[in-house]
Amino acid sequence: MSSQRERDAVPATQDLDGEDIETLLGDDVVARDDHMNAPGFVVRADAVQDVLSTLKDEAGYDHLSCVTAEEREDRFESIYHLKKFDDPTDEVSVVVPTSRSDPVSESAEPVFRGADWHEREAYDLVGVNYEGHPDLRRILLPETWQGHPLGLDYNQNKPQIVEFDEHANPLEGHERGDGDSDTMFLNIGPHHPATHGVLHIETVLDGEQVADVEPDIGYLHRCEEQMAQKGTYRYQIMPYPDRWDYSSAGLLNEWAYARAAEDLADIEVPEYAQVIRTMGAELCRIAAHMLALGTFCLDIYGDFTAIFMYAMRDREIVQNILEDLTGQRMMFNYFRLGGVVWDIPEPREEFFEKTRDFLDDLPEALDEYHDLITGNEIFQSRCVDTGAIDAETVKDYGVTGPVARASGVDYDLRRDDPYGYYDELDWDVITDDGGDNYSRLLVRMREVEQSARIIEQCIDLLEDWPEDERNIQSNVPRTLKPDEGAETYRSVEGAKGELGIYIRSDGTDKPGRFKIRSPCFSNLSALHEMSNGEYVPDLIATLGSLDVILGEVDR
Repeated sequence: MSSQRERDAVPATQDLDGEDIETLLGDDVVARDDHMNAPGFVVRADAVQDVLSTLKDEAGYDHLSCVTAEEREDRFESIYHLKKFDDPTDEVSVVVPTSRSDPVSESAEPVFRGADWHEREAYDLVGVNYEGHPDLRRILLPETWQGHPLGLDYNQNKPQIVEFDEHANPLEGHERGDGDSDTMFLNIGPHHPATHGVLHIETVLDGEQVADVEPDIGYLHRCEEQMAQKGTYRYQIMPYPDRWDYSSAGLLNEWAYARAAEDLADIEVPEYAQVIRTMGAELCRIAAHMLALGTFCLDIYGDFTAIFMYAMRDREIVQNILEDLTGQRMMFNYFRLGGVVWDIPEPREEFFEKTRDFLDDLPEALDEYHDLITGNEIFQSRCVDTGAIDAETVKDYGVTGPVARASGVDYDLRRDDPYGYYDELDWDVITDDGGDNYSRLLVRMREVEQSARIIEQCIDLLEDWPEDERNIQSNVPRTLKPDEGAETYRSVEGAKGELGIYIRSDGTDKPGRFKIRSPCFSNLSALHEMSNGEYVPDLIATLGSLDVILGEVDR
């Protein structure tokens, strides 16, 4: 009763500070645990749904950005990172501790559908059990796996033995319905070009329509988080992000780690280096969107048409520019904490001229794409009104990036949570209200135009920058040891959406916990919402429109 009285004392508002939120949550809060990016509230394990519902409905925190889980020396801990789609700088962390002997916590899935996959991953890798979860089982590792790899007592040398029954029915015990329905189980992938990586989609057909879709992920899981926890902040972690979204989006990935680590260690980045970062990141965005465009059309048309070759041609030009800038074509390793590894290549005039030539030719190329694609009747019939998802479902699953903006969700971290040099430049966030496969293609093509605007302004700035003020790195200590217990979650607008990093420092030169929030992971979790009731060709088109990279999904 006292909890209810305290809640009633605080009016529902969109502008609450930490004290207001604590009062709003009442007796469900047992302690405060503020993070560097957000106020943190430690709540009871049996009050998760109550707390999250209050924060969502009464305080406006409608975006479950990430769920982090960890085993500590004396407890297990889940952290729900909440934001607002209208203002992602307004954040809150909900910390849920449980005992090591009985790591059971109430599931958040009834409040946020996006918690489904996040909690399954936490159960799979860490070992937290989420009571009330609709389908709590492993998601990255096989069901037969023994132990939880991110647990403190996990034995890496223990052999994993999987029994193989040669004549067993793989579907036995998994039937649905009364047995009289006209259903068929269809495996799509895992080894097929249309799955955009090693992805297995378990599909149930009712006649010719899709009745149920379940992505089976984990084939490319490489323990990236654990590898980052074994590396030093300053030197050993930065090469890993390039390998998450490997579609030439490496600088965007590097920026996600850099932003979190620089926030944790209080590192300032010189303004000149911020401009270079911004230019490089947008070149990567164009390259990634070109790959998405070409492969999506490949899925739709079914052969190596001119569209795919044209997209690869233009992407190759961008990769050449990125190679000049970074020295690499894909695994760039160009960012450093505090800046970038080196300046614009000499002679600078040639680099800028080469980049401007690409930007000058881009409008004609995009007009050509529109002639070949968006005005094509076959393409329209395959994409218009297929794979539709509305704005509320997008928010419920934590879907971000071009997929969310194509459903009218006006959310872009470059503008809404500014970093780099974006807030000093003139550009627009592209949205569309179609919510279908066609809209997602249009958003990416128009975003290429905006990236070109950003790059051109960056070049103008870099050309005129005084030579004696071209500082590419701040003075960063050789060994970084952030304060013990410091925690932060920072994110950037990757090519696919919100790419976030959570880091907890244990006082050493290596992270105590390193968590990657993959936009592809959350986007793919909503595939069934877009595909149920449609046909198999529509499912293939929808999957292609999500532009997932399995290296980032699985990590």
